[in-house]
Amino acid sequence: VQLQASGGGLVQSGDSLRLSCAASGGSFSSLNMGWFRQAPGKGREFVGAITWSGGSTGYAHSLKDRVAVSRDNAENMVFLQMSGLKSEDTGVYYCAAAPKGWLSDKEASYTYWGQGTLVTVSS
Repeated sequence: VQLQASGGGLVQSGDSLRLSCAASGGSFSSLNMGWFRQAPGKGREFVGAITWSGGSTGYAHSLKDRVAVSRDNAENMVFLQMSGLKSEDTGVYYCAAAPKGWLSDKEASYTYWGQGTLVTVSS
């Protein structure tokens, strides 16, 4: 499975942004999908995830009021909607795919990773 994240860029504090991730080469509708991010000089952290059917989502506690993950299985796409962006949201955002099962916030649970898209929030 190949994953291609897009939609990053330079935004202002308080703005909203939607990231997209296009999947190809596999059975997208059988995969749980997750979003992670990595701030400059820090490790990668979980943002949110969605089950293969789209029926369940999970979010990092600190972000759950500002982010939403959705998917379109007909288009092999997953999305991350972010609002109220802050400077600390700056980083590279990655989409990742995991086999069906319980949603996970652990990197090790995800088999396939996209290349990341850079989000820079200017204050």
